[in-house]
Amino acid sequence: MTKILVVDDETDLEILIKHKFRQQIRDQKYVFIFSINGKDALLKLKENSDINIILSDINMPEMDGLTLLSKINDSYPLIKTIMVSAYGDMENIRTSMNRGAFDFVVKPVNFEDLDLTIEKTITQIEQMKSTIQAIKENNILKMYVDESVINFMGSHEFEASMLVNETVEATIAFIDICRFTSISEKETPDIVVNLLNTYFDIMVKEIILQNGLIDKFIGDCVMAVFKGSYHLDRAIEACLSIRKKIDELPDFIGKNVYKPKVSIGINSGEVVSGNIGSLTLKRLDYTVIGDTVNVAARLQSLSGVNQILITGDCYEVVKDSFVCKKTDELILRNREVHVISYEVLS
Repeated sequence: MTKILVVDDETDLEILIKHKFRQQIRDQKYVFIFSINGKDALLKLKENSDINIILSDINMPEMDGLTLLSKINDSYPLIKTIMVSAYGDMENIRTSMNRGAFDFVVKPVNFEDLDLTIEKTITQIEQMKSTIQAIKENNILKMYVDESVINFMGSHEFEASMLVNETVEATIAFIDICRFTSISEKETPDIVVNLLNTYFDIMVKEIILQNGLIDKFIGDCVMAVFKGSYHLDRAIEACLSIRKKIDELPDFIGKNVYKPKVSIGINSGEVVSGNIGSLTLKRLDYTVIGDTVNVAARLQSLSGVNQILITGDCYEVVKDSFVCKKTDELILRNREVHVISYEVLS
């Protein structure tokens, strides 16, 4: 059941929503609460802590929708707001998005489109909740989260643990989606983002399955960190599985046919782990840095389509567990000694 707060001073909209969504209301799929302006909406939010989505007009007495939007993002970071307004000019749309609106629907409302927008918003909320739960249960604060989500999650003990800086043994994997730039240059933004998120979701599931951590998403590349027992073995297992699952995906047929493939670089060794960023901006990224990370990134940049490259040192650790093939010595930027690399076959 999804609870939706509708904020609009026009009572006609309440009648239309109750009529158009009568089936969903009867099935208890949606529960609608109605409010006449932003000030009244804030009271409704205090009374109903389980509201998931807000549909808000812009032009309302006492408190307009844009002011309400700012207050919602500050106090209720997990609620998604869809602006529903007759003022659909670019200035209002941009202002809404800049203040944190999830989407914008123009009046007169196309209710079929509104229903699809609500469904899309629900999916986004569920994904966000799953991510937060994964962060708590798997201790993977390597995934990008903004300050409002951290405040929602955080306890004093959790915040204290975020400040710990240490040197650890770990395996770093960079997993890049080959030639994805060709898609981003030719398809619409919605297609590009949805397709990329689909590929990323497959990768993340395999990484988490091997108790890995998502450090960050860099364009169309994922940086993952594996710590603990057999971290190198688990990283390779995750990458082999990712390669297989991505390779099994159907072709994307848009303006051109695109077959998703990956190229991967893996390295293992000592890394510095800690919160790195700007205190002035209040933006810290819990990440790992060091030569081990740099070598993994450079191995990925030199790997071919569907190729998984590891260093010679890594090979010596896993040669009894995985089938590997020696490749040419690689010349890595800013390194005097060439690196011996191996391709992991299976």
